[in-house]
Amino acid sequence: MTNSAPVSARRDLADSPLLVAARGGRPRHTPVWFMRQAGRSLPEYRSLREGIPMLEACMTPDLASEITLQPVRRHGVDAAILFSDIVLPLYAAGIGLDIVPGTGPVVTNPVGDAADVAALPELDAGQVTPVADTIGLLIRELGETPLIGFAGAPFTLASYLVEGGPSRNHERTKALMHSDPKTWHALLEKLAETTLEFLRVQLRAGVDAVQLFDSWAGALSLRDYREFVLPHSRRIFEGIAEVSDVPKIHFGVGTGELLGAMRNAGPDVVGVDWRVGLDEAATRLRAAEPAAGAPVVQGNLDPAVLFAGWDAVEREVRRILDEGGRVDGGHIFNLGHGVLPTTDPEVLTRIVELVHTTTAQR
Repeated sequence: MTNSAPVSARRDLADSPLLVAARGGRPRHTPVWFMRQAGRSLPEYRSLREGIPMLEACMTPDLASEITLQPVRRHGVDAAILFSDIVLPLYAAGIGLDIVPGTGPVVTNPVGDAADVAALPELDAGQVTPVADTIGLLIRELGETPLIGFAGAPFTLASYLVEGGPSRNHERTKALMHSDPKTWHALLEKLAETTLEFLRVQLRAGVDAVQLFDSWAGALSLRDYREFVLPHSRRIFEGIAEVSDVPKIHFGVGTGELLGAMRNAGPDVVGVDWRVGLDEAATRLRAAEPAAGAPVVQGNLDPAVLFAGWDAVEREVRRILDEGGRVDGGHIFNLGHGVLPTTDPEVLTRIVELVHTTTAQR
């Protein structure tokens, strides 16, 4: 499905530290935001979400808008990220699934063969109108704070559909990939179009940047990633570029060996988890695309360090800022994965203050 409708006019955020850094410029301070910053670590979030299922909350504009705004008000981060879920476009398209507390997404009828792939519905923009409405509310409230839209990458979505839910080993996913490549690629082509349509809706509504999450890609070898995943992720980034020049971020967990290939997909920024230093990550990214110039990296504080006491947190934050400061392309401070539910929100607020004050002096 294609849609060439013009992207809506955006706020003029040319001086936003996040957008400056994402485009390889020199911001007034290192920007900082946190994956899963809007979520269970905030008592105001838990109070607001009480009794409301996750997917229902994502499709309720005033609720989703308020949840998105909460960490911006509390922490003073340099970006908001849309409150949503990577399986939302699948759910909106009519695929039977639910997010089960304590488990994650559970699919009613897992995908197992070519007939199942053919039967998967396509996403129509009208099915996610509440997401566009949420973005409309947000851009009126955020002032000069940019809004990041996001979506799940085809491989991660495929893994949920094939496994029927979260998986430790992804054995069904890999079995389908290797035993029936034709069906596998048909599945990922379909999911790439669903993801792209979901992002087009967000872009037309006014998001200022997008992040593509490939949460489970770290389960793959580099060889398998290049053959079975990269073409479909590249299709999404190319599709975004056709309708908007917003910065594009790509992130996966445990993807240190895949960083170069992930840059080949076409993002402007590559997120790095805590397993690889930012300077080493930048070396791998530059080697993958020498002609593209110096890479911009995002990351990469281990979320578990937030429980180690402020002295340890401060030491790690300063170390990461030092590593990021040596990356020629630029650095966006973040965690190496999402905020854990029992994190003390005050620690996040102090990290934002530390990053801002430390890097503003450079």
